[in-house]
Amino acid sequence: MKRDFSRQSFLPANSEAMLASIKVGVIGLCGGGSHIVQQLAHVGVLNYVVLDPDGMDKSNLNRLVGGTHEDASTGSLKANISQRVILGVNPHASVEYISGKWQDAQLSLRDCTVIFGCVDSIVEREQIERFCRRFLVHYIDIGMDVLRFEDSCRIVGQVAMSSPGWCCLRCMAIVTDETLKQEAQRYGAAGPKPQVVWPNGVLASTAIGLFMQLVCPWHKASSGFAYLEYNGNDSTVRPSPRAEYAMLIPCQHYHTADIGDPFFDLTLLAAA
Repeated sequence: MKRDFSRQSFLPANSEAMLASIKVGVIGLCGGGSHIVQQLAHVGVLNYVVLDPDGMDKSNLNRLVGGTHEDASTGSLKANISQRVILGVNPHASVEYISGKWQDAQLSLRDCTVIFGCVDSIVEREQIERFCRRFLVHYIDIGMDVLRFEDSCRIVGQVAMSSPGWCCLRCMAIVTDETLKQEAQRYGAAGPKPQVVWPNGVLASTAIGLFMQLVCPWHKASSGFAYLEYNGNDSTVRPSPRAEYAMLIPCQHYHTADIGDPFFDLTLLAAA
């Protein structure tokens, strides 16, 4: 059965073909990542690399879209659940699902157009972005946290798009030497971080909006950079004040010559 995209007719005329031709990576498939793969399937993306090393457990039932009680009981792999969700929407999709570390799947990821990072670790965010910069891939990062102040809590989060030639996560101060140091000091002692379904849904939907404007722009304003902050207590998503300052100075953290694979050998292709 051919998909009917008439309700997306506000997008450019070639949007269906564009979404069918590109390849998208999603790293981290439990909270926001599970929303992202679902929405990518609905908008018409056909080619995926989805990665998560873990199986589902009962603590994931509050946020893993597509996961069932049976999946939690049997420890179904999150990568398999994401593949099932995508193929349930579009059985013609091509899904490479990897239940392992993304660092071991770099050959599969480097020809992606966009990679979504849905990870908790600051150091892993920087590693993914560095990989994306090397291979000229757009990187969209989402993250959320619940902060405790005395007898109350505040839900916060961010969506950031980092593209070669534009501001990076260090320019936005999402990654800093201090945050990396603090994370290293807490390693092994932080415990599970609070995660709930509705902030993940808001952040994922915002990230998909950035993705769609990037690959199938429906309005004039477009760039390879975005930094949006989410306040879950008053249900708002706003441009971060840091974004304006980040744009004032060209990115100093990545050199334009530092791209490509230094170990890539064209003779290997000729011999194949």
